[in-house]
Amino acid sequence: METDNIECISVSDGMVEDDEVAHIPHPFLKPLGDGSGAVSGVGGGGGVAAAAPVLSPVTRVHELLECPVCTNSMYPPIHQCHNGHTLCSTCKARVHNRCPTCRQELGDIRCLALEKVAESLELPCRYISLGCPEIFPYYSKLKHEAQCNFRPYNCPYAGSECSVVGDIPFLVAHLRDDHKVDMHIGSTFNHRYVKSNPREVENATWMLTVFHCFGQYFCLHFEAFQLGVAPVYMAFLRFMGDENEARQYCYSLEVGSNGRKLIWEGTPRSIRDSHRKVRDSHDGLIIQRNMALFFSGGDRKELKLRVTGRIWKEQQNIDSGVYVPNPCS
Repeated sequence: METDNIECISVSDGMVEDDEVAHIPHPFLKPLGDGSGAVSGVGGGGGVAAAAPVLSPVTRVHELLECPVCTNSMYPPIHQCHNGHTLCSTCKARVHNRCPTCRQELGDIRCLALEKVAESLELPCRYISLGCPEIFPYYSKLKHEAQCNFRPYNCPYAGSECSVVGDIPFLVAHLRDDHKVDMHIGSTFNHRYVKSNPREVENATWMLTVFHCFGQYFCLHFEAFQLGVAPVYMAFLRFMGDENEARQYCYSLEVGSNGRKLIWEGTPRSIRDSHRKVRDSHDGLIIQRNMALFFSGGDRKELKLRVTGRIWKEQQNIDSGVYVPNPCS
């Protein structure tokens, strides 16, 4: 959806120039292979064939544990047909109980030997190429990868179903170049949101701004959405990083006019939490429509909201072991 008019102003801060965005690596690529560290051979030049890659016994066993249908690693129950071909339990239902290799009826035969072999394997995290050094037993690996701090982040843009994933520098460049998101340097901001017909909200209207301060990136969301029978306006901040890092920062948002003021203070949520999850938890500054129109003044037929805010970092007091605010100048 589109807003009628949005102005984004960063008070006492500057715009981020292209060369000021953190070093952007080559376009993000998911790790190749299964994370076992095996590298496929590449053909050589000059008519000399490249030597076939040498696969370790662990790599060969891990290939046996790859489902031929979905190509994911198989976990119990692992099924097999009468001819010994295996596949995972999820895909068994998808192939209508027919072996995808020999087309024989599958039945309900478990491959207990392969399940037992899997218990003896230890494999690196699939995100080893992104920096994860951990090695796990086969059946623990999947659980770790679902929470691995090195796993890529989803694009935080809320205005589309964007499927792009990557590390933070890559996503910053993606937001700037592909979503045309405004980039600002500094920890204070001053936004004005203007809409000619505030009584109509078609699913959602939103805007996103990225701020760079304290060597980190933050996403400021401002949007309208239907809550009950009337639209509300909400602003909240997300941290481009993991939750444990996000808790090191605080932010405040303020909106008001005509002698009235609403203030919100909180901790930014990590972009590991989806935009919808944060919005639906109401973890941010929420402005009811009547209050928003009151702040807008005039004939109450046009929305004019000015949202100001600040980000600061909590500094740990070494003596007391508690955090004390450290406002950014």
